Amino acid sequence: MLAVWLLWGSLVITGGNPSARDISKGLDWLTRYGYLPPPDPFSARQQTLEGLREAVKTMQRVAGLPETGELDDATVHMMNKPRCSLPDIIMRPERRSRRNKRYALSGSVWDKKLLSWRLENSPSTLPHDVTRTLVSTALAVWSQETQLRFRETQDKPDIHVGFVAGSHGDGYPFDGQGGTLGHAFFPGVGERAGETHMDADESWSYNTEDGTDLFAVAVHEFGHSLGLYHSSSENSIMKPYYQGTVGDPSKYRLPPDDVEGIQILYGRPDSGYRPPAVTPTRRALPPRGPTPGPRLPFPDRCSTNFDAIANIRGEVFFFKNRYFWRVQSSRQLVSLNPAHLNRFWLGLPPDLPKLDAVYERTNDSKIVFIAGNSYWVFKDTLVEPGYPRPLSDFGLNTDGVDAAFVWKHNGKTYFFRKKLFWRFDEKRGQIDSGYPKDSSLWEGVPPDIDDIISWENGDTYFFKGMQYWKFQGGNVAAEPGYPQSTALNWMYCPFEGPTIPTNAPEGRGQRDCSCTCTDGRNSATQIGILGAAWLAFAFHLLLLLC
Repeated sequence: MLAVWLLWGSLVITGGNPSARDISKGLDWLTRYGYLPPPDPFSARQQTLEGLREAVKTMQRVAGLPETGELDDATVHMMNKPRCSLPDIIMRPERRSRRNKRYALSGSVWDKKLLSWRLENSPSTLPHDVTRTLVSTALAVWSQETQLRFRETQDKPDIHVGFVAGSHGDGYPFDGQGGTLGHAFFPGVGERAGETHMDADESWSYNTEDGTDLFAVAVHEFGHSLGLYHSSSENSIMKPYYQGTVGDPSKYRLPPDDVEGIQILYGRPDSGYRPPAVTPTRRALPPRGPTPGPRLPFPDRCSTNFDAIANIRGEVFFFKNRYFWRVQSSRQLVSLNPAHLNRFWLGLPPDLPKLDAVYERTNDSKIVFIAGNSYWVFKDTLVEPGYPRPLSDFGLNTDGVDAAFVWKHNGKTYFFRKKLFWRFDEKRGQIDSGYPKDSSLWEGVPPDIDDIISWENGDTYFFKGMQYWKFQGGNVAAEPGYPQSTALNWMYCPFEGPTIPTNAPEGRGQRDCSCTCTDGRNSATQIGILGAAWLAFAFHLLLLLC
């Protein structure tokens, strides 16, 4: 991973001014949308500078930017724009030519010309009748140019339209306001064929620069539902990036590139057919949508401590206030932006300010959430009946807990509070005799720990503030070289500080002297110009790596 940072720093050009956080987000972004292969901590250092340049060039080609292969300001700006959740690598952008046709077909189509649709729910910023009208009008845009027809139904539809938030079970989690806006599934592809999802946390509106134009996003996503991929044509509605409002929905017509693509799939409209500008609905649209309120900020993962940290189903969840980040078993961060707690686990109080500890029980694999003097038990993502219950059920005789985890070496649950810790037997439902004990028995960590996890290989990690300590195997003494940075080693944050940890979690930052950073040429001027800060960073990394 560190070598990838070094290579990525080489893509910064003179005149560009991306921050270290922009560079961190750039790597995540290129991977998420298919321009780079999924991160592998054991092979990441094998990535060449030329490979990174080509990934950036492909992204720039799809986005309609100059193909510099550099992380310049325009590229960073484009990466920060709201967009569709689906990846772009399926685009297979063709080589430049005089014509600007860039539509791409998914290879699947509906085998009928009359499709049914149903609106499952509406966003909080728009009335249901207005939402329904916008959806109907967005579908009519596609029927104007083809032989397709759409009808609303309350039965099982071909196209489901719903507003969901966070992780909702389809592999494309939403990230709150901004970022990803929506996604849809192609015809005939699995059980979700035709489903269209919009991020419920967006401030949806229409025909105004305030908020996010639902009509424009809906037209784009329905293009996917009908069988179109993303387009790189400058004016296409199927470009992956949100381009702002398209104006009055009743007057909108598809750009030529989208018309040609959809007619390849479903043919030209029958001669003499003129669909109504707006499909009849219960309520006509007001001229403009509402003005949404300001967007609420979420915590910065790179500059915060965490309220609770838990190993759940082999993944690590970092909780802060009402949000959480998720790290996969391969130690890869799922998203730079957090998900909302109440959108994922259903049953916690909506006004719960924060969690104190979370852990997965060994006896039944249920998940325990602790906040203050109360706790909740979840089966997967749903709370069990009868909760919350008082923390006194555990026999702790304390006003709360700072940390809780299950130690892999004996299957017992450990609760920490200030300078004391208890060992709890989940099978017997009792505290083991001889407890509490002094937390100093775990040598090398301070009291009042934030939380603790035990990894699958038996290693244990204590977290406090922005640092963590590692206990290898069944040891009760911290490894030499700790504490280290949680932000750098777990949250994929940029290097900011006087030193770099030498013992990152397994698979990240492991060192040997075989690492090389080259694009296949020897000239430093051909590799790219590093800014002064990046040059110092690069030399420091090389010293540590070799």
